[in-house]
Amino acid sequence: MSSTQAAKSSAVLVGVAAASLGVIYGYDTSNIAAAKDFIRQDFGLGDGMTQALATVVVVGEILGAIVGGWFANKVGRKKAMIAVGAGYTIFALFGALAPTVPLLLFARFMLGLTVGVSVVVVPVFVAESAPAKRRGAMLVAYQFATIVGIILGYVLGYLLAGLGTTSWKWMLGVAAVPAIIVTLLLVRLPDTARWYMTRGREDEARAALISVEPDSTAAGIEAELDEMRAQLSDETGGKLSQLFRQPYLRATFFVVVLGFFIQITGINAIIYYSPDIFASMGYEGNFGKYMLPAFVQLFGLLAVVVSIFTVDKFGRRPILLGGIGTMILAFAVMILAYQMADGDFKNHETAGVVGFAGLVLVVIGFSFGFGSLVWVYAGEAFPARLRAYGSSAMLTSDLVANAIVAQVTLTMLNSQLLGGTGTFAVFGALTVVAFLFVLKFAPETKGRKLEDIQHYWQNNGTWPTDADKTGAVSQ
Repeated sequence: MSSTQAAKSSAVLVGVAAASLGVIYGYDTSNIAAAKDFIRQDFGLGDGMTQALATVVVVGEILGAIVGGWFANKVGRKKAMIAVGAGYTIFALFGALAPTVPLLLFARFMLGLTVGVSVVVVPVFVAESAPAKRRGAMLVAYQFATIVGIILGYVLGYLLAGLGTTSWKWMLGVAAVPAIIVTLLLVRLPDTARWYMTRGREDEARAALISVEPDSTAAGIEAELDEMRAQLSDETGGKLSQLFRQPYLRATFFVVVLGFFIQITGINAIIYYSPDIFASMGYEGNFGKYMLPAFVQLFGLLAVVVSIFTVDKFGRRPILLGGIGTMILAFAVMILAYQMADGDFKNHETAGVVGFAGLVLVVIGFSFGFGSLVWVYAGEAFPARLRAYGSSAMLTSDLVANAIVAQVTLTMLNSQLLGGTGTFAVFGALTVVAFLFVLKFAPETKGRKLEDIQHYWQNNGTWPTDADKTGAVSQ
């Protein structure tokens, strides 16, 4: 194999490895939707403990996201991702074999901890490995893989449902298979050039760039190393406290609030509790509860494909605003469906069709906008020494909102006060606020080098001139 072919192979492996972790993350998100019904029967759980099965994973993810930035900086992006794959294998099997609810909750908490690290490390790894012209598409590909994992979780839930009340053990345990595969795959990859540069290991940084940028000339590689070297020399060191003072306070505010809106607008309410939502709309039986949610996610997959091919062409803002706008429309359709049925979808089949269309629109809108762009902004907003910390802050905020949604959605749906209409009205109102926030604060980073994006934040939220860049002083 020639050196160019080997480099292209390494570049492909970067995308495949990141995508594989996306499949694991997606599967973990959706497999509990089916498994919880059988765990509930097996252990005789009520709504509170059933919601805890989803929430405890998110609590683990929050802690994983908090330490993920530090961990990725300390041991490197590659070793952190290998630790995630190995940890996921261990705790997926532990959860499947857990004989009691407390042990099951502990296994799921530790599973969440590994996933939390992954959602911080993967965007950083891809952002630091991908060329600028393909970076957006590679980051969005992670969301594509996540939806593939979500679909697999529903499909396997349906296929394994016939095994009886203990089928949940298979649903949880089978996740170890892709985790083992991705761990073996990650061993073959180099770490990122930017991480090597932060450690003063320039020869390894050069080799890493050559391995993932086969089309770059030797002069181009050296120029990119010079840019990294110059930026790193201007920084005082990657400390968490830097996120909360100028010039990056504005960037931190943006990514933290954006991360919160991504989840508080309710997408995981639909993923975790799709079987309950479909049952409330009159879709009964295993096919209606587990396969129809998978079918809905196929539309999300198509939306991500469109986003992959447009995010580096049309830009981040149009994609993000278009997706959020579609979600607003979708929640209005869901409210209409529940109003049409007036609590009885069985006697109003049209309402069930309208509700199904509403769920499809929610998933399309989220996958096209929020779902795709969360990984892009998490990877692009900060310079090298702060990138992992910034992604950690964003994803921690995202997961706090996720925990809130996981813990209250089932109660909201089953309450007399809110029901389906009130639940989706709350999500719709929050989505309108999210649209206004993005409209005001989201920058357009299409085609810009990572080293250039920091100047946007240094210039108080506007793109500076070349003279401004030259005179900028890092703080």
